[in-house]
Amino acid sequence: MTTYHLFADSPQYETATFPTPRPFQEVAHEQLRQGARDGHRCQMLMAPTGSGKTFLGLRAIHEALQRGKRAVFVCDRRTLIEQTSAVADSYGMTAHSVLMADHWRYDRGSRFQIASAQTLARRRWPDADLIVIDEAHVQMGVWVDHVKTTQAHVIGLSATPFSDGLGRIFTNLVCASSMHALTESGVLVPMRVMSCTRVDMRGAATAGGEWTDQAAAQRGMEIIGDVVAEWRKFAENRKTIVFGATIAHCEEMARQFNNAGVMAACFTSDTKEHEREQLLTEYRKPDSALRVLLSVNALAKGFDVPDVECVCDVRPLRKSLSEAIQMWGRGLRSSPKTGKTDCLLLDFSGNIIRMADDYSEIYYNGLDALDNGEKLDKTIRRDDEDEPKGKPCPSCGFQPMGKRCVACGYEAVKASLVEHEHGEMREVRIGRTKYADDKRHLWEQAASYARGYSAPEKQQGRASHIYREITGEWPDRSWTVANTPSVPITRAVLNKIRSRNIAYAKARAAA
Repeated sequence: MTTYHLFADSPQYETATFPTPRPFQEVAHEQLRQGARDGHRCQMLMAPTGSGKTFLGLRAIHEALQRGKRAVFVCDRRTLIEQTSAVADSYGMTAHSVLMADHWRYDRGSRFQIASAQTLARRRWPDADLIVIDEAHVQMGVWVDHVKTTQAHVIGLSATPFSDGLGRIFTNLVCASSMHALTESGVLVPMRVMSCTRVDMRGAATAGGEWTDQAAAQRGMEIIGDVVAEWRKFAENRKTIVFGATIAHCEEMARQFNNAGVMAACFTSDTKEHEREQLLTEYRKPDSALRVLLSVNALAKGFDVPDVECVCDVRPLRKSLSEAIQMWGRGLRSSPKTGKTDCLLLDFSGNIIRMADDYSEIYYNGLDALDNGEKLDKTIRRDDEDEPKGKPCPSCGFQPMGKRCVACGYEAVKASLVEHEHGEMREVRIGRTKYADDKRHLWEQAASYARGYSAPEKQQGRASHIYREITGEWPDRSWTVANTPSVPITRAVLNKIRSRNIAYAKARAAA
């Protein structure tokens, strides 16, 4: 029996097209190179939300692929696989495999694999010279154990590398930028903080110094009516993410949002894969009828919908600053296309008050050592006997003020772009198969594939033949691969190309 390689062509990685890197991204990339030259096999890249962690990771992988190396990009959850694959496609890195047996893009022989940690836990790791691990602060045993024995270079990506033991895995820390610098440059938007009706956590049960999920959920149930009412009053026109303490807590909040006429849905570990896809497809629409998504932590890491303009924090924490920063960061990406100017944080948890000092330090300076991050997630922040209010900034009155005011930058030359409002609130189908949206979209996919799998001088002809194979006609003469952007390739188009490759290989073998 003859086995035919999934992709019969030799991958062409030289023709990938990355956006022009921002200055801080260029610096971070060079610091990773220098770290490797200095002998650091495992390096951690700390990059805040919006700084382009995936871009930086894929750029490092592209450099390795150009030198004939093999690379693996590891996502910490299966839900982020498609997102990462689509980004790779958009950069022209279409010659990659998704390492899942039932995935339409699976190709074990590819030099570039995108895999989830869950899949790698059940399979043999592919050979690799470079491994990039997304959300590396989540120390999953499958990669932690592998890193100890592999000779591959490893780059961890994280906005919050605070978890215990990272300093024993990664010997070099590279900080790409600070949240403050990204806000000033317009990569992030300023955050307005509103102190809302707060979950009263006095006397609540704890475990390991942190409030238990059950205790936080029970106390949170008492203010759900306030959460809905205050969101409707102050953020009703804003696409929103709400973080709750447990799945049951999120489900009850979603029920009350829907009862109030606001379309809301839960996105949790209980949400089925096909339901997640449907929810995200709808939620990503600029004019989505789905206004509110609720989650415990499934949306806190790697979730990217730039036009989210409000985050409701109803998940009280007193130790995990990293969790808080991840939650708040879901609303901080800029979205020029939709005219987004800021993110509204409705603080129902008191987290912004308890963590003000440490958050302001991270906001302005990031980390200078991984061990410092570990300390931040071990520190227990206690409420006073009375309801915590937080000290106001003596310059602008922002409350709460940390070691440095994140509203006016008190005791600093430059002011931050964060505001605060004081006080409490109350309230192309062809035949029967769709290959593309239209013929131009089909051409873009054909060009993207040709760019990834054909030598430069053959790309125009290759793309044209793919287009003709599907439509029965040649593309418009004005369409060129050189002037066509890279786009994600649909399953139908890739399957058509795949069957064409196999038929060609069979004919050649028969001859």
